[in-house]
Amino acid sequence: MTRTWTPGTPDPDLSAIATTPRLVVALDFDGTAAPFVLDPLEARALPEVAAQVDRLAAMPDTVVAYVSGRSMEDLRVITAHSDDSPIALAGSHGAQYWFPGVGAAEDAADAMADGTREELWAAVRPLIERYPGAELEEKTFGMGVHTRKATPEAERALFAEVDELVAARFPHWRRRLGHHVLEFSSRAEGKDAAMAALRDRFHPTAILFAGDDVTDEDAMRVLTEADLGVRVGEGETAATLRVRDPQEIALLLEALADERASRPE
Repeated sequence: MTRTWTPGTPDPDLSAIATTPRLVVALDFDGTAAPFVLDPLEARALPEVAAQVDRLAAMPDTVVAYVSGRSMEDLRVITAHSDDSPIALAGSHGAQYWFPGVGAAEDAADAMADGTREELWAAVRPLIERYPGAELEEKTFGMGVHTRKATPEAERALFAEVDELVAARFPHWRRRLGHHVLEFSSRAEGKDAAMAALRDRFHPTAILFAGDDVTDEDAMRVLTEADLGVRVGEGETAATLRVRDPQEIALLLEALADERASRPE
């Protein structure tokens, strides 16, 4: 059962994660580390979240990763990610990776060499242009149709048209519906694959994963009893804890870092 986390109150599950021998802290970006903004490429982590991410990443036996539906190129932009960063990245819902000391773990240059991706973009653009406030995000393995600037009526109508088009011409592409975004990908990986990849790479004794959207539930559902899932905001979830917003994620990460810093060596 999911329960609401109260800042400043000790929590046994958070304490257990804080004292685990080897920890991975995996965070969704949009809506979790960063508030939603109208221009997706203008999204940035809250300063107080970024401060705790840096603090945790500097601790022994602790790895921090951003796990996002963004393509790797865009994810590195919005996270201000440098080549010497200690932060791991999982982009495109677990189809792309960047690991500290290694760099990009998968070359996606030939991912859509047959031109299908560009064919999809070309087919969808005329639909999007008819709806003020809608935008196309071109992704490595597909696309996202964003409607944060559109009316609810326009969003419903546009998503229906896009669904019809993709079902007719690209029926095998994976569909994902998020907060004011409809995504399609030629790849089947979800954030459950990202959890598996982080386990294989870093061999943690526990993972803390935090996310705010339907796509994050793929990751929540594969967490083990040793792990901890944190849902940001409302909605059905398999997470153990719930917080209200990215500001409370910052407080939760601060509590985690405080307790982890004070654990016996």
